[in-house]
Amino acid sequence: MTVESSAIPEPVDHDEEIDVLFGVGSPLGQAVGGFRPRQSQTEMAKAIASAIASRSTLIAEAGTGTGKTFAYLVPSLLWGGKVIVSTGTKNLQDQLYLRDIPTVRRALNAPVSVALLKGRANYVCHFHLERTLQNGRLTSRDDVGHLREISRFVKTTSTGDKAELSKVPETASVWNLVTSTRDTCMGAECQYYQDCFVMKARKEAQQADVVVVNHHLFFADVALKDTGVAELLPSANTVIFDEAHQLPETATLFFGETVSTSQVLELCRDVLAEGLAHARGGVDWPAVVTTVERAARDLRLTFPQDSVRFSVGQIAPSSPFFPALDVLKDQLDAMLAVLEKHAERAETVEQCRVRALELAMRLDAWNKSVPDPIIGQETVQWVEAFASSLQLHRTPLSIAPIFNKQREGSPRSWIFTSATLAVKNDFNHYSAQMGLWEEQAQSWPSPFDYGNQGLLYVPENLPQPNALEYTDAMIDVALPVIEAAGGRAFLLCTTIRAVNRAAERLRDEFARRKLPFPLMVQGEAGRTELLDRFRAAGNAVLIGSQSFWEGVDVRGDALSLVIIDKLPFSPPDDPVLAARIEALEKKGMNGFIHHQLPAAIINLKQGAGRLIRDETDRGVLMICDPRLISKPYGRRIWQSLPPFKRTRELSVVQAFFASSEQTEDVA
Repeated sequence: MTVESSAIPEPVDHDEEIDVLFGVGSPLGQAVGGFRPRQSQTEMAKAIASAIASRSTLIAEAGTGTGKTFAYLVPSLLWGGKVIVSTGTKNLQDQLYLRDIPTVRRALNAPVSVALLKGRANYVCHFHLERTLQNGRLTSRDDVGHLREISRFVKTTSTGDKAELSKVPETASVWNLVTSTRDTCMGAECQYYQDCFVMKARKEAQQADVVVVNHHLFFADVALKDTGVAELLPSANTVIFDEAHQLPETATLFFGETVSTSQVLELCRDVLAEGLAHARGGVDWPAVVTTVERAARDLRLTFPQDSVRFSVGQIAPSSPFFPALDVLKDQLDAMLAVLEKHAERAETVEQCRVRALELAMRLDAWNKSVPDPIIGQETVQWVEAFASSLQLHRTPLSIAPIFNKQREGSPRSWIFTSATLAVKNDFNHYSAQMGLWEEQAQSWPSPFDYGNQGLLYVPENLPQPNALEYTDAMIDVALPVIEAAGGRAFLLCTTIRAVNRAAERLRDEFARRKLPFPLMVQGEAGRTELLDRFRAAGNAVLIGSQSFWEGVDVRGDALSLVIIDKLPFSPPDDPVLAARIEALEKKGMNGFIHHQLPAAIINLKQGAGRLIRDETDRGVLMICDPRLISKPYGRRIWQSLPPFKRTRELSVVQAFFASSEQTEDVA
């Protein structure tokens, strides 16, 4: 039974208490090394306390260095009632749960209980572990070793959270075999139900005052009712989204529908195993499965290229895709008919039948141009081809009405916070995406002295970004800046192709010029490992694409230069973007001005935010794209960035780095 939020109390003014809590000599200051009062942080905490007291919504943008985590934790731990905090990534989730919340809780002596809740793929499943140990289908020596470690881990862990087992990489393929999915969970029928780590985590979350989740989990739950958040929401008084700029994309992913040939092939693998184990009599299971597998692979081969996206309207009616899709539907229906006859033989065979039925229904619904029955509004249908799979997507044109539906019900406060939610203090783009019209929105500036700490450099004489030679020309102008900075640089690219070409060029140039800068490239190791190596080197150059534009914190001298190759506009051939622009233009709006430009500015602000992370950091932000100067909208872009001094002269940049070195020598 869920507990409804109580009636709205009379708002209480906590301003004086917050002034004391964030003031000089406060318990918070004693608990946090290097803490000093910041006006922006104090004011933000007051606004959040006020939203909590009045059960209202607040969109809160806080510049880098404000200390927004403490600004929302202090009022929510003291006055928030039952609180759900949702973060952008699992790493941030762990940081909040293991470090930030315990620090604030100790400092305030706040008697609140805290729970961490992750998606089921993060917890070892006793049933699937036992099954994997018994059937011995592992092929590599690594998998066998990892399985042994997991088997030991299960005997000693109280949570079953794979993040606790550092000996087995998070990306190890064996995790897929020893965790459950919504489709493969046995639920209350499972013999291990009483010991289930997923159920234990959900139970703890039900009983805790503060629950830490991540955006993927939150929206997967809203869409699938499968993560335990749905059970938490009715009793929550306060919901806080940190890194809230990620919500539109995350929500779009989960409110859409995706069905892939990989899912069909995984189902076939399980049908073969369960059929042979429990229902051999009179069925040629390999033959049943092979026809479906062949149909799935044939569907993938209707697109000869890898990494392409097409809306349904872009696929020629004469394309082999549509007949191949019909064949896959027919073969899947045939396999479903066989499963229906034998489902009573075993619970696992019945589970395969349910999965096959759901896949068949989703394939059948995919290309219907009616509003989606679940989300009740217009969607765009599109396909995406990868090396070995094809995904069929149905994506809502807008998540605003769906998300608003989730916010209905008992009054509670909703806090949306990030360093990047506005375009020049204008929140319209974000509010429209999330359906937060008429809600209070406020921005607090960073305490950093950007005018003295940083420099924005836009080089001259670069070709247009769509020119074939653009990446090479960009490297040519970046090299003298990298030399002046002594390495210590991030090169952030908008495409993987640019990352690879830039890496090739810099490798050659560093060798030819005998430059001693270690080069680190996204994809050569995991993100955490690359960042650790970058920090340790002290003079490295790291090249990355989107995953390094945000959530990366390198303080001090190791990072003094951030180079951005192009303004991060979404690719114009993106089917969802094209459909959204068309919908805006039907309403008489300008798709570029009202959607593409603000989205690019928010993304660019994230990339720029990697540079100055501390009061003592100094550095140069180099944006190579000539459109920042040549296009009328360029002014709107740079006015949304931190207020750095600006230059187009290489000599000014070299002088800036020379003066930084002198400052370091004196220090």
